[in-house]
Amino acid sequence: MVAAGAIAAGAAAQAQPSGALAPDDEAGWARLAQLYPTMGPVTQLEHGYWGNMAAPVAATHREILARLNRDTSLYARRAMRKDQAVAKARVAEAMGVNPEEIGFCRNAAEGLQALISQFTGLGEGDAILWSDNDYEASQGAMISLAAARRARSVKINLPRSPTRENVIAAYAEAIKATPRLKFVILTHGTHRSGLVLPVPEIAALAKAAGAAVLVDCAQSFYQRPFKLPDFGADFVAMNFHKWVGAPVGIAAIWIRPGMAPMIAPAPSELDAKPEDVQAKVHQGTVDYAPQLTLPAALDFQAATLPIPAKLARLQWLRNRWVKPLRGLSGLEIMVGDDPALHGAITSFRIAGHTSTAQNIAITDMLLERFNINTVHRSGLADGACVRVTPALFTRAEDVDRLVPALKTLVAELAR
Repeated sequence: MVAAGAIAAGAAAQAQPSGALAPDDEAGWARLAQLYPTMGPVTQLEHGYWGNMAAPVAATHREILARLNRDTSLYARRAMRKDQAVAKARVAEAMGVNPEEIGFCRNAAEGLQALISQFTGLGEGDAILWSDNDYEASQGAMISLAAARRARSVKINLPRSPTRENVIAAYAEAIKATPRLKFVILTHGTHRSGLVLPVPEIAALAKAAGAAVLVDCAQSFYQRPFKLPDFGADFVAMNFHKWVGAPVGIAAIWIRPGMAPMIAPAPSELDAKPEDVQAKVHQGTVDYAPQLTLPAALDFQAATLPIPAKLARLQWLRNRWVKPLRGLSGLEIMVGDDPALHGAITSFRIAGHTSTAQNIAITDMLLERFNINTVHRSGLADGACVRVTPALFTRAEDVDRLVPALKTLVAELAR
């Protein structure tokens, strides 16, 4: 297998580390962009689904795929476990935890499903809490958990104009009003509006009320600087194909030491020890290349993309379109400008257009008329919206194109 350190060294030689780049250094970020593939004529502003692998990481991935295809079980039975252990140790280091506290899965949704559906600390008459900003699969799993245990499923709708204070207050009120609360899910960076929750403060409130806390940081891990224990939570799920730049197909769960017995093993893991975190998700035979590529992806990030510099660049790009449009009549920007409450993602809504179909139509118009790719998001209590997500290699001129396009559409559509 190609040494991850060699990949990182090669990447550093090809691009100036972004820690030395100001957010608005277009020439510097353009040099970094040369390590990523381009999409041709489309202005791609939908990078929240999965991210591009940088060229050195993609090269490592291809070599690992070739070895798996060539050596199959000889490698898998004799040497792969050592390489998997290296990958898990490298990931644990990035998370600020120990390797035995994490387990691999294919995506954050799979990890969240396991952590929710296998939670053992809920009985008849108890309660669980979730919000309209949580991921669709998480919402469904919470509802199903409550039904299976004859517990109460409590949903709250977060404020339409969120601030740190009113978001914390919304959770505080819900927690206080929910007796026998046992389980709370918090989405650190929502995929809908782009809101970043003040998780440590809310988690502390939930823990004080006797609830276990699960954090979904699929959209925030390696976009914002933090370590998993910073949340004060019991369980965390994240993926590596968004902001780590690893291949699609690798994610992880983390369980705070001492809390693993609160999550039952996967049904097929009959002989698993209660503290075995990996046994919470039964992997079977999967595509091993993504997890074996993780060290290269993390080392590329460490050598080239310090997280604070990434966040500063992504917020600067986000502000290129948000600030010129803030206050435009007929356009609602879903998140304010407090940098603690947003990263790359921010969604918008055109007045009078709250249905899913209407927002799909808006994304179609942006693509067909203005050559800008975005995505609709639905599920918020006050209606659907359109999400905009730049990437590190997005150019200022790319996000600038969105401003006149939205002014045109608002003039035509707002009511």
